Amino acid sequence: MPVDQRVLVRPARPADAGAVWPLARDFATSFTPERAAFDVTWSSLGEAPGTLVAVAETPDRGIVGYLLGHLHPTFLANGPVAWVEELMVEESHRRCGVGRELMRHAEGWARDGGAAYVALASRRAGPFYVALGYDDSAVFFKKTLA
Repeated sequence: MPVDQRVLVRPARPADAGAVWPLARDFATSFTPERAAFDVTWSSLGEAPGTLVAVAETPDRGIVGYLLGHLHPTFLANGPVAWVEELMVEESHRRCGVGRELMRHAEGWARDGGAAYVALASRRAGPFYVALGYDDSAVFFKKTLA
């Protein structure tokens, strides 16, 4: 599909929670998100320093994607790095450039924040990130805490 030229990527606003919730719910594979927990987190992220919550919207569908990222200091990079926690695009708008625009926005935000690099983990979208110029550089481990 061609890139949708009408995609606007912008910082999320408090009123966007209702449109982002279904996307966040569908993003999860390891957990079952709960709306009450989402709402608490959504409220706290808007005020969290070093946090990016961006949405992608189109005139006809409204919000069709979101990205959650954090900028944090490190020793290894001699400064901050940016970590993309979540990137989700509504299925009907995949392969239209929405994810690419969200990542472009995050990269600009990271660059403006002095980040040495942007990193992320992905279980399902490796080829997408490689196409954007990302290298496969690590194995992701996790341990669920009770």
